[in-house]
Amino acid sequence: MQTYPKTGKENTVDAVTLAVKEAKERGLDLLMATTGGDSVYIVLEEKEKQGYEGKIIAVTHAYGFREKNQNELSEECRKELQQKGVQVLTGTHALSAGERGISSVFKGNYPLELVAQTLRMFGQGTKVCAEIALMAADQGAVREGEPILCLGGTGRGEDTVIVLTPAASNHLFDLKINEILAKPSLYE
Repeated sequence: MQTYPKTGKENTVDAVTLAVKEAKERGLDLLMATTGGDSVYIVLEEKEKQGYEGKIIAVTHAYGFREKNQNELSEECRKELQQKGVQVLTGTHALSAGERGISSVFKGNYPLELVAQTLRMFGQGTKVCAEIALMAADQGAVREGEPILCLGGTGRGEDTVIVLTPAASNHLFDLKINEILAKPSLYE
């Protein structure tokens, strides 16, 4: 397993190179998180370099994540990525959704937020990978029970590479984290 000394976007190129290599060797589709699209362009460059022919699926933040009625991925970028063959998904965050709206008003802990916080014990990127796999399965972009390679990160960029078996949100505990190929160290 590759361990990065700290979290963040400085790990993106290395994580992407590893992810594309492993996805190609294993014959897996590549699922990734994106906020503004920058990491997706790095994946597309690496895909070309390595001759990877698998599917690339990019999952964005939900509308309203930062600002009401807005998505951080511009429509122009979304269209350009789709023209380059990337399937771009936007949906409700599987591990927060309405529960965050409830907890922000009434305070307290709720089951999905506990699941998310538990996954963060392995790092933010691990939580992101699990969450986008649930979101992608909910939209039919990945198949439940069939492994995929997943890229996630902490803040901006990619720093976590995982092979996992997706599940839809209504089968949350059928999601399996098979292998952690790269992640940041959590030592402080």
